[in-house]
Amino acid sequence: MSDKQPEGAGESGEFEQPSVPDDVWERFARDTEHDIRSSAPKEPSARARMVTERLRQKDAKGAQPEGWRTGPAWREMDGRASRRRRLWAILGVPVAIAVALVAVKPSLLPGDPFGTSSGTPSGGASAAALPAETAPPTAAPSSAAPDTPTLDRPFAGSPAERWADGAAAIVVPKATPVGTFTSAQVAAALKQAKTLLVGANLNPGTLRGERPESVLALLDPKQPRMLDDVNSWLRAPGKKHDPLLLFSRFDPAEVRPAGDVVKVRGRTTFKAGAHASVAIHMDYTFVYPLIQADQASKASGATETSGASTEVARTIVRRVLDLELLDPRKYQATPGKLSITRYDQDLGNTACDVYDGFLHPHFVSAAPTGAPPTGPTTDPYDRSRDIRHSGTETCGTVSRT
Repeated sequence: MSDKQPEGAGESGEFEQPSVPDDVWERFARDTEHDIRSSAPKEPSARARMVTERLRQKDAKGAQPEGWRTGPAWREMDGRASRRRRLWAILGVPVAIAVALVAVKPSLLPGDPFGTSSGTPSGGASAAALPAETAPPTAAPSSAAPDTPTLDRPFAGSPAERWADGAAAIVVPKATPVGTFTSAQVAAALKQAKTLLVGANLNPGTLRGERPESVLALLDPKQPRMLDDVNSWLRAPGKKHDPLLLFSRFDPAEVRPAGDVVKVRGRTTFKAGAHASVAIHMDYTFVYPLIQADQASKASGATETSGASTEVARTIVRRVLDLELLDPRKYQATPGKLSITRYDQDLGNTACDVYDGFLHPHFVSAAPTGAPPTGPTTDPYDRSRDIRHSGTETCGTVSRT
């Protein structure tokens, strides 16, 4: 056992009382007396005892004291208050239901004041957008609910109503090195491939039949005959020189776009090519909603009360492109330019055997143009089909548009 004394202890081991100055003791005593007086129970005054007794007597008789909301100054409002209570009794259940519905779906309120609506796809679609296509489909998309396309909803009744809009639907994969090409070079080639596809199928000038300069600028002039062929297609369209092999074009004197959205679905992949190249594969379907040109002016001047209506038709174009970025150190190629090694197309709802360089959609309200279809009936939305042309293809009919 240690014989060390605790700090502050005397020789006997006990703590010695510290010396306290007199003025501190006087202040302590004064504050303590004040606290005791303020916390001690107080005797009620004579008036307080009288009021308490009166309330006790009224309570014994069953009477209630007048509250501040039921005093004399408020009794003239009792009639209106009772009518309000009856009205709320009638409205209570519907209002409660409405409140519950709004709580579950706030977008039911006009204008979505809470900002909870995530919006709908362009064209007025109410269905949720499909996730991006990441692998070849194995079957055609299921049929959409029967509906008639309108200017407000040009994709109604079509699987494309859930597809992404325009160039945003063309998502290129993340670049990685391929052979002698760095990831930066591959990324540049993928970006050019998207620019080519957008310029050929979505550019407003191209769709109006203008010369697609942005596309021509990407093609390798050293690729034998390719650029010359494309120029000849555009210069003098014909059966053997058809610009529709690469470009989506409509005659503005015949049709106009129904809105500013083209629905698109497909995918882009790349790999090492057989010629020390980057091989890029693109497979996309484009859905174009259109109205007749003579109806466009009517639609622009129509009012809600005029009863004017405009028929919307859709043309569906599927394109499969194989592109290559060649190594100029090994092949006759222009650095940064693309070569086209395959171009196949499937055109749905366009006149047969018309080779003027334009797509010609059929409208139910108009007489058909072109030759009668002789080929099989196909689903233009079926992206699981192989559309590689053998040179013996015929013009058929579509099962839906």
